[in-house]
Amino acid sequence: MVVNELWLVRHGESMANRAATAAEQHGLSTIDVDARDADVELSPTGRQQAAALGRWLAENAADGAPASVWSSPYLRARQTAQLALGEAQLDLPVLVDERLRDRELGILDLLTSHGVEEKYPDEAARRRWLGKFYYRPPGGESWADVVLRVRSYLRDVDTADASGTVLIAAHDAVVMLFLYVCLGLTEEEILTFARTNTVSNASVTRLTRTGARGVWTLQVFAHDDHLENLGVPVTEHPGNDDVHPH
Repeated sequence: MVVNELWLVRHGESMANRAATAAEQHGLSTIDVDARDADVELSPTGRQQAAALGRWLAENAADGAPASVWSSPYLRARQTAQLALGEAQLDLPVLVDERLRDRELGILDLLTSHGVEEKYPDEAARRRWLGKFYYRPPGGESWADVVLRVRSYLRDVDTADASGTVLIAAHDAVVMLFLYVCLGLTEEEILTFARTNTVSNASVTRLTRTGARGVWTLQVFAHDDHLENLGVPVTEHPGNDDVHPH
């Protein structure tokens, strides 16, 4: 039994994505969201994106549907997986793993870039000194912390009774850090890639390998043609350098 393909899906646009982008555009300090991160729902556009993803899954089922579907426990990711599977009429359970959750921002949660500079100037300076990969906000996680979760998850997938393709519904930072781990990138390489590439909402990033010990290869990054083909808006919501929208 070998998992030889990963389909990494970022959740559809969330209500907090929209609120965070609007707050950044208007120069506000805080993001107006009335739910904790784990409970943020998809926006109406996000639901359309998840349905379009389901159409893509249905069209590709003839070439091999996913053998299993995993999701972050956060509501926006679970909704994306469930809506897509329903649209594709694929009778697969959505398996939840907390290691796939979004990066935790601690005291910086719900602050814009301006808000961090205004409220926590020492933290903003510390982040600039340490860099995005290793900076851990108080009460939160660094990218390196999320990498440990990804490595742990991948070890379990390789030892589980699973084979074929695994679909994972998660978050932009998590997708990026799967690339870091699977492709054996350096800190500089992943940060350079992240500066010029964004994981769009409801996009699919595909990694493949041959054999259980084979080297992972990136086949496609942030594929979102299934949205454009159905006239569904493509959204990115990359956030700022450190405080990304949910």
